[in-house]
Amino acid sequence: MAEKVMIVAGEASGDLHGARLVSAMKAKRPDLVFSGMGGRELAAVGVHLLFDAKKIAVVGIAEVLTHLSDILAARKILRSHLRESRPDLLILIDFPDFNFMLAKSAKKLGIPVFYYISPQVWAWRPGRVKTMKKLVDRIGVILPFEEKFFRDRGVDAKYVGHPLLDSVKQNCSPDEFRTSRKIPAGNKCVGLLPGSRKREISSLLPILLAAAEQIQIKSREPVSFCIPLASTVSKEDLITAGIGEYEKRLDIHLITENRYDMMAACDAAVVVSGTVTLELALLDTPMVVVYKISKSTYRIGIWFISKELKYFSLVNLIADAPIVSELFQEEVNPQRIEEELSAILHAGGKREAMEQGLRLVRKKMGKKGASIKAAELALGLLC
Repeated sequence: MAEKVMIVAGEASGDLHGARLVSAMKAKRPDLVFSGMGGRELAAVGVHLLFDAKKIAVVGIAEVLTHLSDILAARKILRSHLRESRPDLLILIDFPDFNFMLAKSAKKLGIPVFYYISPQVWAWRPGRVKTMKKLVDRIGVILPFEEKFFRDRGVDAKYVGHPLLDSVKQNCSPDEFRTSRKIPAGNKCVGLLPGSRKREISSLLPILLAAAEQIQIKSREPVSFCIPLASTVSKEDLITAGIGEYEKRLDIHLITENRYDMMAACDAAVVVSGTVTLELALLDTPMVVVYKISKSTYRIGIWFISKELKYFSLVNLIADAPIVSELFQEEVNPQRIEEELSAILHAGGKREAMEQGLRLVRKKMGKKGASIKAAELALGLLC
Protein backbone atom coordinates (compact mmCIF):
# COMPACT_ATOMS: atom_id res chain seq x y z
CA MET A 1 0.00 0.00 0.00
CA ALA A 2 1.28 3.48 -0.92
CA GLU A 3 2.38 5.63 1.99
CA LYS A 4 0.29 8.73 2.70
CA VAL A 5 1.55 12.23 3.46
CA MET A 6 -0.55 15.10 4.79
CA ILE A 7 0.80 18.61 4.11
CA VAL A 8 -0.60 21.86 5.52
CA ALA A 9 0.17 25.37 4.29
CA GLY A 10 -1.87 28.37 5.32
CA GLU A 11 -0.50 31.22 3.18
CA ALA A 12 0.44 31.88 -0.44
CA SER A 13 4.19 31.59 0.13
CA GLY A 14 3.74 28.34 2.04
CA ASP A 15 1.56 27.00 -0.77
CA LEU A 16 4.35 27.70 -3.28
CA HIS A 17 7.18 26.28 -1.15
CA GLY A 18 5.03 23.31 -0.24
CA ALA A 19 4.37 22.54 -3.89
CA ARG A 20 8.09 22.53 -4.63
CA LEU A 21 8.67 20.22 -1.67
CA VAL A 22 5.97 17.81 -2.86
CA SER A 23 7.47 17.75 -6.36
CA ALA A 24 10.91 16.98 -4.91
CA MET A 25 9.48 14.17 -2.76
CA LYS A 26 7.56 12.69 -5.69
CA ALA A 27 10.70 12.72 -7.81
CA LYS A 28 12.25 10.32 -5.26
CA ARG A 29 9.07 8.48 -4.27
CA PRO A 30 6.43 8.55 -7.06
CA ASP A 31 4.21 6.19 -5.04
CA LEU A 32 3.47 8.74 -2.28
CA VAL A 33 -0.11 9.99 -1.94
CA PHE A 34 -0.58 13.57 -0.73
CA SER A 35 -3.54 15.35 0.87
CA GLY A 36 -3.95 18.40 3.05
CA MET A 37 -4.63 22.14 3.05
CA GLY A 38 -3.20 24.69 0.65
CA GLY A 39 -4.00 26.53 -2.55
CA ARG A 40 -3.64 26.23 -6.29
CA GLU A 41 0.11 25.50 -6.19
CA LEU A 42 -0.28 22.40 -4.03
CA ALA A 43 -3.33 21.32 -6.02
CA ALA A 44 -1.34 21.66 -9.25
CA VAL A 45 1.24 19.09 -8.08
CA GLY A 46 -1.40 16.54 -7.18
CA VAL A 47 -2.23 17.24 -3.54
CA HIS A 48 -5.85 16.41 -2.72
CA LEU A 49 -7.05 19.56 -0.96
CA LEU A 50 -9.25 18.93 2.04
CA PHE A 51 -9.63 22.68 2.66
CA ASP A 52 -8.77 25.82 0.67
CA ALA A 53 -6.17 27.80 2.60
CA LYS A 54 -7.24 31.18 1.20
CA LYS A 55 -10.30 31.04 3.47
CA ILE A 56 -8.12 31.29 6.57
CA ALA A 57 -5.01 33.15 5.34
CA VAL A 58 -5.60 36.14 7.60
CA VAL A 59 -3.53 38.41 9.84
CA GLY A 60 -4.53 40.46 12.86
CA ILE A 61 -7.01 39.80 15.65
CA ALA A 62 -9.93 41.46 13.84
CA GLU A 63 -9.45 39.36 10.69
CA VAL A 64 -9.13 36.17 12.73
CA LEU A 65 -12.44 36.89 14.46
CA THR A 66 -14.28 37.51 11.18
CA HIS A 67 -12.92 34.26 9.74
CA LEU A 68 -13.32 32.21 12.90
CA SER A 69 -15.96 29.89 11.47
CA ASP A 70 -13.68 28.96 8.56
CA ILE A 71 -10.72 28.42 10.90
CA LEU A 72 -12.76 26.12 13.11
CA ALA A 73 -14.08 24.25 10.06
CA ALA A 74 -10.56 23.73 8.73
CA ARG A 75 -9.37 22.50 12.11
CA LYS A 76 -12.22 20.00 12.36
CA ILE A 77 -11.70 18.64 8.83
CA LEU A 78 -7.94 18.25 9.16
CA ARG A 79 -8.04 16.70 12.61
CA SER A 80 -10.67 14.23 11.44
CA HIS A 81 -8.49 13.32 8.48
CA LEU A 82 -5.55 12.66 10.79
CA ARG A 83 -7.66 10.29 12.90
CA GLU A 84 -9.45 8.49 10.07
CA SER A 85 -6.80 8.34 7.34
CA ARG A 86 -3.77 8.01 9.63
CA PRO A 87 -1.18 9.45 7.21
CA ASP A 88 2.37 8.16 7.57
CA LEU A 89 3.77 11.70 7.84
CA LEU A 90 2.47 15.20 8.59
CA ILE A 91 4.31 18.12 6.98
CA LEU A 92 3.64 21.59 8.37
CA ILE A 93 4.73 24.84 6.71
CA ASP A 94 5.01 27.97 8.90
CA PHE A 95 1.48 29.17 9.98
CA PRO A 96 2.35 28.36 13.62
CA ASP A 97 -0.74 28.79 15.80
CA PHE A 98 -2.90 26.67 13.51
CA ASN A 99 -0.18 24.13 12.76
CA PHE A 100 0.84 23.63 16.38
CA MET A 101 -2.69 22.40 17.03
CA LEU A 102 -2.36 19.83 14.23
CA ALA A 103 1.08 18.77 15.47
CA LYS A 104 -0.44 18.07 18.88
CA SER A 105 -3.12 15.86 17.32
CA ALA A 106 -0.55 14.02 15.20
CA LYS A 107 1.68 13.43 18.23
CA LYS A 108 -1.18 11.77 20.10
CA LEU A 109 -1.76 9.48 17.11
CA GLY A 110 1.89 8.56 16.76
CA ILE A 111 2.24 10.29 13.36
CA PRO A 112 5.71 11.80 12.76
CA VAL A 113 5.80 15.56 12.12
CA PHE A 114 8.17 17.41 9.79
CA TYR A 115 8.13 21.21 10.02
CA TYR A 116 9.38 23.04 6.93
CA ILE A 117 10.02 26.80 7.23
CA SER A 118 9.87 27.25 10.95
CA PRO A 119 7.97 30.10 12.59
CA GLN A 120 10.40 32.77 13.78
CA VAL A 121 10.35 31.72 17.42
CA TRP A 122 13.84 33.16 17.88
CA ALA A 123 12.31 36.63 17.46
CA TRP A 124 8.70 36.41 18.52
CA ARG A 125 7.35 34.44 21.49
CA PRO A 126 10.56 32.37 21.94
CA GLY A 127 8.83 30.17 24.50
CA ARG A 128 7.18 28.35 21.60
CA VAL A 129 10.42 26.47 20.95
CA LYS A 130 9.54 24.27 23.93
CA THR A 131 6.26 23.40 22.22
CA MET A 132 8.07 22.55 19.02
CA LYS A 133 10.50 20.30 20.89
CA LYS A 134 7.56 18.29 22.26
CA LEU A 135 5.51 18.08 19.09
CA VAL A 136 7.89 18.14 16.10
CA ASP A 137 10.23 15.31 15.08
CA ARG A 138 12.39 17.29 12.65
CA ILE A 139 12.61 20.83 11.26
CA GLY A 140 13.95 21.99 7.91
CA VAL A 141 15.02 25.59 8.55
CA ILE A 142 15.69 28.20 5.85
CA LEU A 143 17.83 30.73 7.73
CA PRO A 144 21.41 29.65 8.51
CA PHE A 145 21.44 30.77 12.16
CA GLU A 146 18.23 28.85 12.93
CA GLU A 147 19.92 25.45 12.92
CA LYS A 148 22.14 26.32 15.89
CA PHE A 149 19.27 28.08 17.66
CA PHE A 150 17.10 24.96 17.60
CA ARG A 151 19.90 22.43 18.17
CA ASP A 152 21.07 24.35 21.25
CA ARG A 153 17.55 23.82 22.61
CA GLY A 154 17.39 20.10 21.86
CA VAL A 155 15.39 20.26 18.61
CA ASP A 156 16.38 18.19 15.56
CA ALA A 157 16.88 20.93 12.97
CA LYS A 158 18.80 21.09 9.70
CA TYR A 159 19.52 24.09 7.48
CA VAL A 160 18.33 23.28 3.96
CA GLY A 161 19.01 26.65 2.34
CA HIS A 162 16.55 29.40 1.51
CA PRO A 163 13.96 28.82 -1.27
CA LEU A 164 14.80 32.29 -2.60
CA LEU A 165 18.16 30.93 -3.76
CA ASP A 166 16.22 28.92 -6.35
CA SER A 167 13.72 31.59 -7.36
CA VAL A 168 15.47 35.00 -7.39
CA LYS A 169 16.56 35.48 -11.00
CA GLN A 170 17.04 38.41 -13.39
CA ASN A 171 15.60 38.36 -16.89
CA CYS A 172 17.58 41.37 -18.10
CA SER A 173 20.45 43.66 -17.12
CA PRO A 174 19.90 46.86 -15.11
CA ASP A 175 20.57 48.97 -18.22
CA GLU A 176 18.04 46.98 -20.24
CA PHE A 177 15.43 47.37 -17.52
CA ARG A 178 15.96 51.12 -17.24
CA THR A 179 15.73 51.51 -21.02
CA SER A 180 12.51 49.48 -21.15
CA ARG A 181 10.97 51.76 -18.50
CA LYS A 182 12.26 54.97 -20.11
CA ILE A 183 14.40 55.81 -17.09
CA PRO A 184 17.08 58.29 -18.25
CA ALA A 185 20.58 56.81 -18.29
CA GLY A 186 22.04 59.52 -16.05
CA ASN A 187 19.41 59.20 -13.31
CA LYS A 188 19.91 57.56 -9.97
CA CYS A 189 17.31 54.85 -9.41
CA VAL A 190 15.73 54.30 -5.99
CA GLY A 191 13.27 51.55 -5.07
CA LEU A 192 10.39 52.32 -2.72
CA LEU A 193 9.05 49.04 -1.31
CA PRO A 194 6.41 49.67 1.37
CA GLY A 195 5.04 46.10 1.41
CA SER A 196 2.27 44.05 -0.13
CA ARG A 197 -0.57 44.64 2.32
CA LYS A 198 -3.02 47.53 2.14
CA ARG A 199 -2.30 48.43 5.74
CA GLU A 200 1.41 48.75 4.99
CA ILE A 201 0.69 50.90 1.94
CA SER A 202 -1.54 53.30 3.85
CA SER A 203 0.90 53.74 6.75
CA LEU A 204 4.30 53.58 5.04
CA LEU A 205 3.94 54.83 1.46
CA PRO A 206 3.19 58.47 2.43
CA ILE A 207 6.39 58.50 4.51
CA LEU A 208 8.45 56.96 1.70
CA LEU A 209 7.07 59.42 -0.85
CA ALA A 210 7.89 62.38 1.39
CA ALA A 211 11.41 60.98 1.81
CA ALA A 212 11.69 60.56 -1.98
CA GLU A 213 10.91 64.22 -2.49
CA GLN A 214 13.60 65.18 0.00
CA ILE A 215 16.09 62.93 -1.80
CA GLN A 216 15.32 64.58 -5.13
CA ILE A 217 15.63 68.09 -3.67
CA LYS A 218 19.03 67.35 -2.12
CA SER A 219 20.45 65.11 -4.84
CA ARG A 220 23.11 66.36 -7.25
CA GLU A 221 21.58 64.20 -10.02
CA PRO A 222 18.03 63.52 -11.18
CA VAL A 223 16.43 60.57 -9.40
CA SER A 224 13.84 58.08 -10.66
CA PHE A 225 11.74 56.15 -8.16
CA CYS A 226 10.39 52.62 -8.76
CA ILE A 227 7.46 51.20 -6.79
CA PRO A 228 6.48 47.53 -7.31
CA LEU A 229 2.72 47.01 -7.36
CA ALA A 230 1.95 43.70 -5.65
CA SER A 231 -1.02 41.63 -6.80
CA THR A 232 -2.64 42.27 -3.42
CA VAL A 233 -2.52 46.04 -3.92
CA SER A 234 -4.38 48.21 -6.45
CA LYS A 235 -3.50 51.54 -8.03
CA GLU A 236 -6.42 52.97 -6.08
CA ASP A 237 -4.67 51.99 -2.84
CA LEU A 238 -1.64 54.01 -3.94
CA ILE A 239 -3.83 56.97 -4.89
CA THR A 240 -5.47 56.86 -1.47
CA ALA A 241 -1.97 56.95 0.05
CA GLY A 242 -1.24 60.18 -1.88
CA ILE A 243 0.86 59.06 -4.83
CA GLY A 244 -1.05 61.27 -7.27
CA GLU A 245 0.37 64.55 -5.97
CA TYR A 246 3.93 63.20 -5.90
CA GLU A 247 3.69 61.93 -9.49
CA LYS A 248 3.38 65.57 -10.55
CA ARG A 249 6.74 66.42 -8.96
CA LEU A 250 8.77 63.20 -9.09
CA ASP A 251 9.73 60.67 -11.77
CA ILE A 252 7.78 57.68 -10.40
CA HIS A 253 7.50 54.33 -12.16
CA LEU A 254 4.96 51.70 -11.04
CA ILE A 255 6.24 48.19 -11.73
CA THR A 256 3.72 45.37 -12.12
CA GLU A 257 6.03 42.65 -13.45
CA ASN A 258 9.70 41.60 -13.46
CA ARG A 259 10.14 42.89 -9.92
CA TYR A 260 13.55 41.22 -9.58
CA ASP A 261 14.79 43.11 -12.64
CA MET A 262 13.56 46.31 -10.99
CA MET A 263 15.32 45.52 -7.70
CA ALA A 264 18.60 44.78 -9.46
CA ALA A 265 18.35 48.02 -11.44
CA CYS A 266 18.04 50.19 -8.32
CA ASP A 267 21.07 51.99 -6.92
CA ALA A 268 19.45 51.67 -3.48
CA ALA A 269 16.08 50.90 -1.94
CA VAL A 270 14.05 51.62 1.16
CA VAL A 271 12.12 48.52 2.11
CA VAL A 272 9.76 47.22 4.77
CA SER A 273 11.31 44.52 6.94
CA GLY A 274 10.68 40.98 5.72
CA THR A 275 11.71 38.39 3.15
CA VAL A 276 12.05 41.09 0.49
CA THR A 277 15.26 42.24 2.21
CA LEU A 278 16.85 38.90 1.30
CA GLU A 279 15.66 39.26 -2.29
CA LEU A 280 17.45 42.61 -2.48
CA ALA A 281 20.55 41.13 -0.86
CA LEU A 282 20.70 38.33 -3.45
CA LEU A 283 20.49 41.00 -6.16
CA ASP A 284 23.32 43.12 -4.68
CA THR A 285 21.05 46.10 -3.96
CA PRO A 286 21.99 48.27 -0.94
CA MET A 287 19.03 49.15 1.26
CA VAL A 288 17.51 50.92 4.22
CA VAL A 289 15.12 48.65 6.15
CA VAL A 290 12.16 50.16 7.99
CA TYR A 291 9.83 48.68 10.58
CA LYS A 292 6.86 50.64 11.90
CA ILE A 293 3.68 49.39 13.56
CA SER A 294 0.91 51.14 15.46
CA LYS A 295 1.68 52.34 18.97
CA SER A 296 -0.96 50.04 20.48
CA THR A 297 0.42 46.99 18.66
CA TYR A 298 3.95 47.93 19.70
CA ARG A 299 2.97 48.28 23.36
CA ILE A 300 1.49 44.78 23.31
CA GLY A 301 4.12 43.19 21.08
CA ILE A 302 7.15 44.41 23.02
CA TRP A 303 6.34 41.87 25.74
CA PHE A 304 6.65 38.97 23.27
CA ILE A 305 9.83 39.96 21.44
CA SER A 306 12.96 38.00 22.34
CA LYS A 307 15.29 39.99 24.58
CA GLU A 308 18.24 38.45 22.70
CA LEU A 309 17.22 39.95 19.36
CA LYS A 310 19.90 42.43 18.24
CA TYR A 311 18.50 43.26 14.78
CA PHE A 312 15.14 43.04 13.06
CA SER A 313 16.16 42.75 9.40
CA LEU A 314 16.93 39.26 8.09
CA VAL A 315 20.04 40.56 6.34
CA ASN A 316 21.62 41.72 9.60
CA LEU A 317 20.42 38.65 11.50
CA ILE A 318 22.13 36.33 9.02
CA ALA A 319 25.32 38.40 9.03
CA ASP A 320 25.13 38.88 12.81
CA ALA A 321 26.34 42.40 12.09
CA PRO A 322 24.80 45.81 11.16
CA ILE A 323 25.25 45.41 7.39
CA VAL A 324 22.21 47.42 6.31
CA SER A 325 20.65 50.48 7.94
CA GLU A 326 17.65 49.77 10.18
CA LEU A 327 15.06 52.39 11.14
CA PHE A 328 12.55 51.43 13.84
CA GLN A 329 9.26 53.02 14.87
CA GLU A 330 9.77 56.79 15.38
CA GLU A 331 12.96 56.68 13.30
CA VAL A 332 10.80 55.87 10.28
CA ASN A 333 10.35 59.45 9.09
CA PRO A 334 11.21 61.28 5.85
CA GLN A 335 14.29 63.02 7.23
CA ARG A 336 15.98 59.88 8.59
CA ILE A 337 15.15 57.84 5.48
CA GLU A 338 16.57 60.59 3.24
CA GLU A 339 19.75 60.76 5.32
CA GLU A 340 20.37 57.01 5.17
CA LEU A 341 19.52 56.64 1.47
CA SER A 342 21.58 59.67 0.44
CA ALA A 343 24.57 58.26 2.32
CA ILE A 344 24.28 55.09 0.23
CA LEU A 345 23.72 56.94 -3.04
CA HIS A 346 26.44 59.53 -2.69
CA ALA A 347 28.96 58.38 -0.05
CA GLY A 348 31.24 55.73 -1.52
CA GLY A 349 32.53 54.31 1.77
CA LYS A 350 29.13 53.39 3.19
CA ARG A 351 27.98 51.86 -0.07
CA GLU A 352 31.14 49.80 -0.48
CA ALA A 353 30.92 48.49 3.09
CA MET A 354 27.28 47.53 2.57
CA GLU A 355 28.00 45.76 -0.71
CA GLN A 356 30.79 43.81 0.96
CA GLY A 357 28.39 42.85 3.76
CA LEU A 358 25.75 41.69 1.27
CA ARG A 359 28.34 39.39 -0.31
CA LEU A 360 28.92 37.89 3.14
CA VAL A 361 25.19 37.30 3.57
CA ARG A 362 24.95 35.54 0.21
CA LYS A 363 27.89 33.32 1.15
CA LYS A 364 26.28 32.39 4.48
CA MET A 365 23.01 31.51 2.75
CA GLY A 366 24.80 28.73 0.91
CA LYS A 367 23.73 26.95 -2.25
CA LYS A 368 20.49 26.28 -4.09
CA GLY A 369 18.31 23.21 -3.67
CA ALA A 370 16.23 23.90 -0.53
CA SER A 371 13.29 21.79 -1.72
CA ILE A 372 15.46 18.79 -2.55
CA LYS A 373 17.26 18.93 0.80
CA ALA A 374 13.97 19.36 2.68
CA ALA A 375 12.51 16.39 0.78
CA GLU A 376 15.37 14.19 1.96
CA LEU A 377 14.73 15.19 5.59
CA ALA A 378 10.99 14.54 5.25
CA LEU A 379 11.44 11.17 3.54
CA GLY A 380 13.81 10.14 6.32
CA LEU A 381 10.84 10.18 8.72
CA LEU A 382 8.87 7.64 6.68
CA CYS A 383 9.34 4.13 7.99
